[in-house]
Amino acid sequence: MELQVMISMLATSYLVSLQIFAFTLLGAIPLGIPIALGRLSRFKPLAWLMTFYISIMRGTPLMLQMFVVFFVPYYVFGITNPPGFNLTACIIAFILNYAAYFAEIYRSGIQSMPRGQYEAAEVLGYSKPQTFFRIILPQGAKRILPTMGNEVITLVKDTSLAFSIGVAEMFTQGKGLVASQRNMIPFAICAIFYWVTCLLIEFLLRRIEKRLDYYHD
Repeated sequence: MELQVMISMLATSYLVSLQIFAFTLLGAIPLGIPIALGRLSRFKPLAWLMTFYISIMRGTPLMLQMFVVFFVPYYVFGITNPPGFNLTACIIAFILNYAAYFAEIYRSGIQSMPRGQYEAAEVLGYSKPQTFFRIILPQGAKRILPTMGNEVITLVKDTSLAFSIGVAEMFTQGKGLVASQRNMIPFAICAIFYWVTCLLIEFLLRRIEKRLDYYHD
């Protein structure tokens, strides 16, 4: 098989990996905020529930969580999965998993803010939602950005786990090509795709970090 054809096949499956990556970020980043706030809630049952959720999501393998989301509709409710549900199940599992990690990152950022920030906002007449979204969140974003960046880069590589429920992402395609062509070139191409993607993310994160430089600790 020509190298150009091989690259084209891997590039096509790379779009599936990007789809998993993008939808996970779009779902997990905002979902992590209410989970973090619930974890910090003074209403103990809610705080315990969010703590339990985070513990389960972080304490069990992502691959197992994908199996649960994929097989539960059929084995528990007797619902036959529609065509293409494996990709949907994969994205749902990724969102639920990464939302738990992002929630803990948000929590650390919120709790790292000095109490004086809240008191100053109260003196200025800000409500609690206004204090959080206008004062705490922007400053906390700068503090948690490096840790968030690590999780986002990890997500790029975790998309390779989608093969476990039959999603034909790039790594799955690469394994098939390695088996059929009997050489390691497809794996090398996959590695380059992953690496370049991570480099682009690192570049974007550095740009964002510079934009947040006006928030000083």
